[in-house]
Amino acid sequence: MAKKSKKYRRNRDKAKTDPLPLPEAVVTLKKFENAKFDETVEVAVKLGIDPKNTAQTIRGAFSLPHGIGRAVRVIAFAEGEAATAAKEAGADEVGAEDLAKKIQGGWMDFDVAVAHPSMMRHVGKLGRILGPHGKMPSPKSGTVTDNIGQVVREFKAGKVEFRNDDGGNVHAVVGKKSFPPEKLVENISAFLDHLRSIKPPAAKGNYVQKIAISATMSPGVRVVV
Repeated sequence: MAKKSKKYRRNRDKAKTDPLPLPEAVVTLKKFENAKFDETVEVAVKLGIDPKNTAQTIRGAFSLPHGIGRAVRVIAFAEGEAATAAKEAGADEVGAEDLAKKIQGGWMDFDVAVAHPSMMRHVGKLGRILGPHGKMPSPKSGTVTDNIGQVVREFKAGKVEFRNDDGGNVHAVVGKKSFPPEKLVENISAFLDHLRSIKPPAAKGNYVQKIAISATMSPGVRVVV
Protein backbone atom coordinates (compact mmCIF):
# COMPACT_ATOMS: atom_id res chain seq x y z
CA MET A 1 0.00 0.00 0.00
CA ALA A 2 1.40 3.37 -1.05
CA LYS A 3 2.40 5.70 1.75
CA LYS A 4 0.29 8.85 1.93
CA SER A 5 2.03 12.23 1.77
CA LYS A 6 2.32 14.51 4.80
CA LYS A 7 -0.07 16.96 3.16
CA TYR A 8 -2.63 14.20 2.61
CA ARG A 9 -2.34 13.11 6.24
CA ARG A 10 -2.76 16.71 7.46
CA ASN A 11 -5.86 17.08 5.29
CA ARG A 12 -7.18 13.76 6.53
CA ASP A 13 -6.86 15.02 10.11
CA LYS A 14 -9.06 18.01 9.19
CA ALA A 15 -11.80 15.80 7.77
CA LYS A 16 -14.79 14.93 9.92
CA THR A 17 -15.53 11.26 10.46
CA ASP A 18 -19.30 11.73 10.48
CA PRO A 19 -21.23 12.63 7.31
CA LEU A 20 -21.82 16.36 6.84
CA PRO A 21 -24.59 18.28 5.10
CA LEU A 22 -23.43 18.99 1.56
CA PRO A 23 -22.64 22.73 2.05
CA GLU A 24 -20.50 21.90 5.11
CA ALA A 25 -18.78 19.03 3.28
CA VAL A 26 -17.84 21.39 0.43
CA VAL A 27 -16.46 23.98 2.87
CA THR A 28 -14.40 21.26 4.57
CA LEU A 29 -13.03 20.11 1.22
CA LYS A 30 -12.05 23.64 0.23
CA LYS A 31 -10.19 24.11 3.53
CA PHE A 32 -7.80 21.29 2.67
CA GLU A 33 -4.30 22.33 1.65
CA ASN A 34 -4.12 22.84 -2.11
CA ALA A 35 -1.99 20.94 -4.57
CA LYS A 36 0.19 22.81 -7.06
CA PHE A 37 -2.61 22.69 -9.63
CA ASP A 38 -6.35 23.29 -9.66
CA GLU A 39 -7.66 19.95 -8.47
CA THR A 40 -10.70 18.25 -9.96
CA VAL A 41 -13.57 17.60 -7.56
CA GLU A 42 -15.41 14.30 -7.80
CA VAL A 43 -18.47 12.82 -6.14
CA ALA A 44 -18.66 9.10 -5.38
CA VAL A 45 -22.02 7.47 -4.65
CA LYS A 46 -22.58 3.95 -3.35
CA LEU A 47 -25.88 2.68 -4.76
CA GLY A 48 -28.12 -0.13 -3.61
CA ILE A 49 -28.13 -1.91 -6.96
CA ASP A 50 -27.05 -5.32 -8.22
CA PRO A 51 -24.24 -4.46 -10.65
CA LYS A 52 -24.53 -7.89 -12.28
CA ASN A 53 -28.18 -7.31 -13.17
CA THR A 54 -28.41 -5.40 -16.46
CA ALA A 55 -31.86 -4.15 -15.46
CA GLN A 56 -30.18 -2.23 -12.63
CA THR A 57 -27.33 -0.70 -14.62
CA ILE A 58 -26.87 3.01 -14.00
CA ARG A 59 -25.42 4.81 -16.99
CA GLY A 60 -25.97 8.15 -18.64
CA ALA A 61 -24.80 11.72 -19.14
CA PHE A 62 -25.76 14.89 -17.30
CA SER A 63 -25.20 18.60 -17.92
CA LEU A 64 -23.90 20.27 -14.75
CA PRO A 65 -25.24 23.78 -14.08
CA HIS A 66 -21.73 25.27 -13.93
CA GLY A 67 -19.76 22.84 -16.11
CA ILE A 68 -16.61 21.06 -14.96
CA GLY A 69 -14.12 23.91 -15.20
CA ARG A 70 -11.94 22.61 -18.01
CA ALA A 71 -11.96 22.22 -21.77
CA VAL A 72 -13.46 18.92 -22.90
CA ARG A 73 -12.07 17.31 -26.05
CA VAL A 74 -14.97 15.88 -28.07
CA ILE A 75 -14.72 13.84 -31.26
CA ALA A 76 -17.63 12.99 -33.54
CA PHE A 77 -18.22 10.12 -35.92
CA ALA A 78 -20.35 11.69 -38.61
CA GLU A 79 -20.63 12.40 -42.32
CA GLY A 80 -22.47 14.94 -44.47
CA GLU A 81 -24.78 17.37 -42.69
CA ALA A 82 -24.15 15.69 -39.32
CA ALA A 83 -20.41 16.23 -39.74
CA THR A 84 -20.98 19.88 -40.58
CA ALA A 85 -23.16 20.29 -37.49
CA ALA A 86 -20.50 18.64 -35.31
CA LYS A 87 -17.77 20.95 -36.63
CA GLU A 88 -19.95 24.04 -36.13
CA ALA A 89 -20.67 22.92 -32.56
CA GLY A 90 -16.95 22.79 -31.78
CA ALA A 91 -16.00 19.12 -32.15
CA ASP A 92 -12.23 18.72 -31.93
CA GLU A 93 -12.13 15.98 -34.56
CA VAL A 94 -14.80 14.78 -37.01
CA GLY A 95 -14.60 11.74 -39.25
CA ALA A 96 -15.90 8.31 -40.12
CA GLU A 97 -13.82 5.28 -41.13
CA ASP A 98 -10.71 7.47 -41.15
CA LEU A 99 -11.30 8.48 -37.53
CA ALA A 100 -11.88 4.86 -36.50
CA LYS A 101 -8.58 3.83 -38.14
CA LYS A 102 -6.79 6.66 -36.33
CA ILE A 103 -8.04 5.32 -32.98
CA GLN A 104 -7.15 1.75 -33.97
CA GLY A 105 -3.65 3.09 -34.57
CA GLY A 106 -3.38 4.17 -30.93
CA TRP A 107 -4.68 7.75 -30.92
CA MET A 108 -6.75 8.48 -27.80
CA ASP A 109 -6.30 12.23 -27.29
CA PHE A 110 -9.95 13.00 -26.48
CA ASP A 111 -12.36 12.86 -23.56
CA VAL A 112 -15.71 12.04 -25.19
CA ALA A 113 -16.72 10.33 -28.43
CA VAL A 114 -20.15 10.85 -29.96
CA ALA A 115 -21.54 9.16 -33.04
CA HIS A 116 -24.40 9.42 -35.51
CA PRO A 117 -26.32 6.10 -35.63
CA SER A 118 -25.22 5.57 -39.24
CA MET A 119 -21.60 5.50 -38.06
CA MET A 120 -21.94 2.47 -35.79
CA ARG A 121 -20.62 0.23 -38.56
CA HIS A 122 -17.27 1.92 -37.95
CA VAL A 123 -17.60 2.63 -34.23
CA GLY A 124 -18.67 -0.94 -33.40
CA LYS A 125 -15.16 -2.15 -34.24
CA LEU A 126 -13.71 0.05 -31.48
CA GLY A 127 -15.46 -1.54 -28.50
CA ARG A 128 -12.37 -3.31 -27.17
CA ILE A 129 -10.36 -0.09 -27.43
CA LEU A 130 -12.82 2.52 -26.19
CA GLY A 131 -14.83 0.36 -23.78
CA PRO A 132 -12.12 -0.06 -21.09
CA HIS A 133 -11.55 3.71 -21.14
CA GLY A 134 -15.26 4.53 -20.78
CA LYS A 135 -15.24 6.30 -24.15
CA MET A 136 -17.40 3.97 -26.26
CA PRO A 137 -20.42 5.82 -27.75
CA SER A 138 -23.71 4.38 -26.53
CA PRO A 139 -27.41 5.24 -26.93
CA LYS A 140 -27.86 4.80 -23.15
CA SER A 141 -25.36 7.55 -22.40
CA GLY A 142 -26.74 9.80 -25.12
CA THR A 143 -23.54 9.67 -27.17
CA VAL A 144 -25.12 7.88 -30.13
CA THR A 145 -27.61 10.38 -31.48
CA ASP A 146 -29.13 11.96 -34.59
CA ASN A 147 -28.64 15.39 -33.01
CA ILE A 148 -24.85 15.44 -33.13
CA GLY A 149 -24.50 19.23 -32.98
CA GLN A 150 -26.50 19.64 -29.80
CA VAL A 151 -24.72 16.77 -28.02
CA VAL A 152 -21.28 18.09 -28.97
CA ARG A 153 -22.22 21.53 -27.60
CA GLU A 154 -23.49 19.98 -24.34
CA PHE A 155 -20.28 18.03 -23.73
CA LYS A 156 -18.11 21.00 -24.63
CA ALA A 157 -20.10 23.01 -22.06
CA GLY A 158 -19.51 20.50 -19.25
CA LYS A 159 -21.82 17.54 -19.65
CA VAL A 160 -20.46 14.49 -17.80
CA GLU A 161 -20.82 10.79 -18.51
CA PHE A 162 -21.22 8.27 -15.71
CA ARG A 163 -21.83 4.58 -15.14
CA ASN A 164 -21.74 2.23 -12.17
CA ASP A 165 -18.68 0.08 -11.55
CA ASP A 166 -18.64 -3.57 -10.49
CA GLY A 167 -19.21 -2.54 -6.87
CA GLY A 168 -22.33 -0.52 -7.56
CA ASN A 169 -20.52 2.82 -7.20
CA VAL A 170 -20.93 5.84 -9.46
CA HIS A 171 -18.17 8.43 -9.80
CA ALA A 172 -18.57 11.77 -11.54
CA VAL A 173 -16.51 14.92 -11.99
CA VAL A 174 -18.43 17.88 -10.56
CA GLY A 175 -16.05 20.83 -10.98
CA LYS A 176 -12.76 22.29 -9.82
CA LYS A 177 -11.57 23.04 -6.31
CA SER A 178 -11.26 26.71 -7.30
CA PHE A 179 -15.02 26.91 -7.89
CA PRO A 180 -16.92 29.04 -5.36
CA PRO A 181 -18.56 26.79 -2.74
CA GLU A 182 -22.06 27.59 -3.95
CA LYS A 183 -21.26 26.46 -7.51
CA LEU A 184 -19.83 23.15 -6.28
CA VAL A 185 -22.91 22.63 -4.08
CA GLU A 186 -25.24 23.35 -7.00
CA ASN A 187 -23.36 21.01 -9.35
CA ILE A 188 -23.27 18.18 -6.81
CA SER A 189 -26.90 18.65 -5.78
CA ALA A 190 -28.06 18.65 -9.39
CA PHE A 191 -26.12 15.48 -10.15
CA LEU A 192 -27.43 13.68 -7.06
CA ASP A 193 -31.01 14.71 -7.91
CA HIS A 194 -30.53 13.31 -11.41
CA LEU A 195 -29.07 10.09 -10.05
CA ARG A 196 -32.09 9.64 -7.77
CA SER A 197 -34.46 10.35 -10.66
CA ILE A 198 -33.13 7.40 -12.69
CA LYS A 199 -33.43 4.75 -9.99
CA PRO A 200 -34.09 1.45 -11.79
CA PRO A 201 -37.53 -0.06 -11.01
CA ALA A 202 -35.74 -3.35 -10.33
CA ALA A 203 -33.62 -1.82 -7.54
CA LYS A 204 -35.14 -2.50 -4.13
CA GLY A 205 -34.47 -1.05 -0.70
CA ASN A 206 -32.13 1.83 0.09
CA TYR A 207 -30.98 3.24 -3.25
CA VAL A 208 -28.47 5.98 -2.35
CA GLN A 209 -26.46 4.45 0.49
CA LYS A 210 -23.28 6.54 0.82
CA ILE A 211 -21.95 9.79 -0.67
CA ALA A 212 -18.47 11.25 -0.51
CA ILE A 213 -16.69 14.11 -2.25
CA SER A 214 -12.97 14.49 -2.83
CA ALA A 215 -10.42 16.48 -4.80
CA THR A 216 -7.64 14.95 -6.89
CA MET A 217 -5.08 14.87 -4.08
CA SER A 218 -7.37 14.96 -1.03
CA PRO A 219 -9.06 12.47 1.27
CA GLY A 220 -12.79 12.02 0.92
CA VAL A 221 -15.41 13.93 2.87
CA ARG A 222 -18.58 12.01 3.66
CA VAL A 223 -21.90 13.66 2.86
CA VAL A 224 -25.26 13.15 4.54
CA VAL A 225 -27.42 10.97 2.31
